[in-house]
Formats: sequence, structure tokens, C-alpha cells
Amino acid sequence: MPEQTTRKTSPFCLRLTPEERTLLEREAAGLPLGEYIRQQIFDENRIKRRTRNKHPVKDHRLLSQLLGELGRSRLVNNLNQLARSANCGLLNLTPEVKTALLNACADIRHIRETLMKSLGLDR
Repeated sequence: MPEQTTRKTSPFCLRLTPEERTLLEREAAGLPLGEYIRQQIFDENRIKRRTRNKHPVKDHRLLSQLLGELGRSRLVNNLNQLARSANCGLLNLTPEVKTALLNACADIRHIRETLMKSLGLDR
């Protein structure tokens, strides 16, 4: 009796941390892991997963509240007014204090812009 020629695939081993395996199983959504990995690597028609950023926001609600509070506080405007007064000579401040006020304004603007970007609200 002639032997049938069967094509066997060669095994491939991949070591994962428990966290990596959990993530892979979650992404596979019920597919066997081998099949999911093959699809991700070799399927040209696959829908490529799109992500907004590398570090997803954990609490959108909290970040939204923080952004709102920062906007309502008018802290940036108050600091700008102090800096302008200092620059006009209306406040008797040292050059170091003036620089600190201007730096504080820039830092707060940067924090607000970063928060808006993390929420996908940057313009």
C-alpha cells in the first residue's frame, strides 16, 4: 500500500509572560492562539488595529473633571496678570520671582494641553 504524503508543519514555541498571554488571549477573542497569531502575521486582508495612543486613559471621567476644574480656576489668567504687573513694575518682585511666575504659567498651559491631548480633545 503506497504511503500518503502528508505535509506536517514544524512546531514553533513562543514564551510569554502571564500578562502577555492574557493580553493575547483577550485580543484573540476566542480564536485558538495559533490561528490568531497566523492571522495577525500573514493575513493581508486583516483589519489593522488602530489605537489612539500607547498609554490609554484609565479614567476619562476623572480627567474630564480635572480639565474642567483647571479651566474654571482661571489660574493661568491670574498668574498672567501677576506676571504682567511684575513686568510693568506695579509689583515689587525680584527677577527670580518674575521668572518663576512666567514658568508657572507655561507649566499650567502645558498640563492643560497634555490633558486635552490625552482625552483626544486637542485642537
